[in-house]
Amino acid sequence: MSNTLSAVFLRLKAILAPFAQAAVLVHDTDENYYLNTAQLDKNGKAVFLAAAKIGAGKVAFHLMPLYRQPELLNGISPALKKRMQGKSCFNFAAIDETLLAELQALTQLAISADSG
Repeated sequence: MSNTLSAVFLRLKAILAPFAQAAVLVHDTDENYYLNTAQLDKNGKAVFLAAAKIGAGKVAFHLMPLYRQPELLNGISPALKKRMQGKSCFNFAAIDETLLAELQALTQLAISADSG
């Protein structure tokens, strides 16, 4: 794993860390930070909230409230939209503070909307 990806992972983990207290921390390793909601689904299973995970050449940032409420993506910048893969995942290979600040604000909005 490169030092760059480690730095990106730590920056993305820092976006999620403030939400860990109200969530259920599933994984907290050097390559995977994974949170579930404190709520269970109708089958009694944990509901995935968000994660940052180092992959091949990138760090993936999953934000599941976007999957459940895609309208939260209205108004995101084209630059952040380009980082999307699928409906709720963003990929980063380097730190871009402008995009990460936007992602941090989107994360706050999405998790607040998901819990309320």
